Amino acid sequence: MTELADIPVTTLKGVGAALAEKLARVGLETLQDVLFHLPLRYQDRTRITPIGALRPGQDAVVEGTVAGADVIMGRRRSLLVRLQDGSGTLSLRFFHFSQAQKDGMKRGNQLRCYGEVRPGATGLEIYHPEYRSLQGQESPAVEQTLTPIYPTTEGLTQQRLRNLSQQALLRLGPHSLPDWLPAELAVEYRLGALDQAIRYLHRPPADADLQELAEGRHWAQHRLAFEELLTHQLSLQRLRESVRSQQAPPLPPARRLPQAFLDNLGFQPTGAQKRVAAEIAYDLAQAEPMLRLVQGDVGAGKTVVAALAALQALEAGYQVALMAPTEILAEQHFINFDKWLNPLGIEVAWLAGKLKGKARATALERIGAGVPMVVGTHALFQDEVRFQRLALVVIDEQHRFGVQQRLALRRKGVDGQLCPHQLIMTATPIPRTLAMSAYADLDTSILDELPPGRTPVNTLLVADSRRLEVIERVRLACGQGRQAYWVCTLIEESEEMTCQAAETTYADLCAALGGLRVGLIHGRMKPAEKAAVMQDFKTGALQLLVATTVIEVGVDVPNASLMIIENPERLGLAQLHQLRGRVGRGSAASHCVLLYHPPLSQIGRERLGIMRETCDGFLIAEKDLELRGPGEMLGVRQTGLLQFKVADLMRDADLLPAVRDAAQTLLERWPQHVSPLLARWLRHGQQYGQV
Repeated sequence: MTELADIPVTTLKGVGAALAEKLARVGLETLQDVLFHLPLRYQDRTRITPIGALRPGQDAVVEGTVAGADVIMGRRRSLLVRLQDGSGTLSLRFFHFSQAQKDGMKRGNQLRCYGEVRPGATGLEIYHPEYRSLQGQESPAVEQTLTPIYPTTEGLTQQRLRNLSQQALLRLGPHSLPDWLPAELAVEYRLGALDQAIRYLHRPPADADLQELAEGRHWAQHRLAFEELLTHQLSLQRLRESVRSQQAPPLPPARRLPQAFLDNLGFQPTGAQKRVAAEIAYDLAQAEPMLRLVQGDVGAGKTVVAALAALQALEAGYQVALMAPTEILAEQHFINFDKWLNPLGIEVAWLAGKLKGKARATALERIGAGVPMVVGTHALFQDEVRFQRLALVVIDEQHRFGVQQRLALRRKGVDGQLCPHQLIMTATPIPRTLAMSAYADLDTSILDELPPGRTPVNTLLVADSRRLEVIERVRLACGQGRQAYWVCTLIEESEEMTCQAAETTYADLCAALGGLRVGLIHGRMKPAEKAAVMQDFKTGALQLLVATTVIEVGVDVPNASLMIIENPERLGLAQLHQLRGRVGRGSAASHCVLLYHPPLSQIGRERLGIMRETCDGFLIAEKDLELRGPGEMLGVRQTGLLQFKVADLMRDADLLPAVRDAAQTLLERWPQHVSPLLARWLRHGQQYGQV
């Protein structure tokens, strides 16, 4: 029997070239794709509810006789139809209607309709119900199963998707849709049959528990979530194995350079820094590539750890590349490494997109000739960048780079043969559940101590009606020799609008704080302009910096002790925590004012309350995950990861340990099942397995 994965959607009745193109846009190319395009939710149209029993907020099917229909000329013109069934009266209201529609609503006509019941001007009403006329025919049977509501796109109606899934379900069986989970695993993890789970989720019976389905607790959802999480795990495991199977240059533990570096540093590393540095040093000495993620809360000293790793490679005579997602952050790293490595006689080169012409050619030449340390942006991924002896790549804020970009660096290793070691750093603490799934290809180290002398930041929630008081507070802090940030968050979806808002705020603050030296920085400025403003702020030439969230990571000005964040309710907690980490970097008491616009939603209050209560990035990350879900936290667009169809990392966290074990078993005993699973679930996402 032909497998559904090999049958194109064009074999379905009613699917021509135009519809096939629309279906392809949502990744539906085969019958298997159609069956794995699962409903988001369900409607219950399996019973007719008497009008007298309706409750506000309920979705219901009702049947009745038209008692009257009138065009009402209110604030908006509408057609109001009164429907009666002997138990009560219900109004149907249409804001968009044709003459033909109005003519079909004659007194005495029988209608069956479906929609959400709400309180209205005439009692209970349904706005724009779906309806059909029952004239001159027997009352048709109601639906036998719950009605699925599918994820859709422009030009694809629910009716069309239901029709296609119905046709695909007729061809579904254990042979046409092979179950790639071996029977032994299914028994061990108590998982039901795949074809039965799919059939159930497309057409749940009339007595299905809607609540259980809505919460994702049904066995059929559990079965598919397990397989989906397993597939993601396999893809990352395969990636890890393919990288681990490469040769890397073994770098012996270094003595001379790290000791000289620490002697010049002026402070002692924390216990956590020493522990993580030792883990990295051990990995670097091996002949297989290190893949290590260092998580450290804002200000935990990840850069010092990265420097110690770099020195191990440099002492062995190799090159090191450090890459950051933004030019501001890359420049910050360049300044730090230049300051640290110059006294040791080590040259540091710089490469970013803004380098043009002769300067760029010179930088590329130096890298090709073997300059020991290279710092830059993702410009380092470009094909024309050739290293001589690259042995270690340090990537800051990994979640800003796609997995494929990390892989591109492998080809830049020594002689194109030896794979560089990879050290990945993030100041976005990743909850354990997420790390187990999202970063299964990496070993993880955690910097869980702040260096001595860092002060916790006091966070205050202030309504924007008290803006003038806040401005006075800025004047006072700057008058005492401190510096401050004023952050404008995204006002609209477009960066354009945010930059305009920042410019307006800058003009207002300049007027209100005459005498203070105020600077402005936003994403639309040229890199050189941004760098000049940041430099002025660092040296104290500017007292107040008005900025968009471009200053989120890596900007280090110890004298800045006050930050105002406007409209903090628009940002995720992890991002707020990152921004707040720009203050509290010196020994002075530091404050972060969250200037919100009331009224706050319940969830908004909860989120900002968490910011006020704790400075623990891991706790904040756990809460952020609960409130916002994994995709937003990791920046789904950049990772191509975690766009789950069925699974939910918060809800299904308890499955993850079993999923990891199952992935290992499958790789060892049934490796031939891995590729079909990856093709089924990840064909349209990033295929991590293909390196």
